[in-house]
Amino acid sequence: MPTPQTLFDPPRRPRPPRAAKRAALVATDPGLSEKALLVHRRLCPVYGCPISYFHALDPLSELVSSLLSHRTRNADSGRAFKALRSRYPGWEDVIAAPTAEVEEAIHGVRWPEQKAPRIQSSLRAVKDRTGTLSLDFLAEMSVDAARAWLQEIPGVGPKTSAAVLSFSVLRMPALPVDSHHHRVAQRLGLIGPEVEVGPSHPILRAQLPADWSAQDLYDNHEVLMLHGQKICHHRAPACGACVLADICPSAFAVR
Repeated sequence: MPTPQTLFDPPRRPRPPRAAKRAALVATDPGLSEKALLVHRRLCPVYGCPISYFHALDPLSELVSSLLSHRTRNADSGRAFKALRSRYPGWEDVIAAPTAEVEEAIHGVRWPEQKAPRIQSSLRAVKDRTGTLSLDFLAEMSVDAARAWLQEIPGVGPKTSAAVLSFSVLRMPALPVDSHHHRVAQRLGLIGPEVEVGPSHPILRAQLPADWSAQDLYDNHEVLMLHGQKICHHRAPACGACVLADICPSAFAVR
């Protein structure tokens, strides 16, 4: 079972030089870029690209939503977010509330006792750094700069920063990678077996066209995530029903 420390984007660990060199080679390998595009082209008809965005939150609300979603089903985190918004008129009220009350409001998510103080500290960090409770200014920044700004907030790593930019009304071209997306990419050989979720973000993004739109990258994330949920399961993947089986080195090998 994951420990509470794994709830949020884990701290970045120093990468050994040899591993860093391997990651750089993977990111620039034209063969893998071609394969990544082939995977995208095959999965899009299956899952219906372009895929509609599942909600349209302002970026600060998306930050809270993303923190709630870690290790939690979308339906449960969605209910918790609505309960939080219903209980507190504004994010200032969430900061000022007793942590136990915030925890009670989001009780439907996994580890609410960890997420309640994390949400409060993240909101406080935004206010302390900007003087206001808004992340709308990120729209004026490049994707890399905006992600770097967000990742200076303790507990916010590559997945959360990309989600804030991609899923919110900012609709910026950032590529989130969740555990399903990561598993499929790893089994396909797009990333190595030792590459963890956090470090996989720049590798998988570099394999896709630099000029792809926010919708293109959102579609790529969604089709790989959905494929992981519906076909490429953690255990006993349905390789016989997979449209990628002929290009997957792990096909029919995982039990």
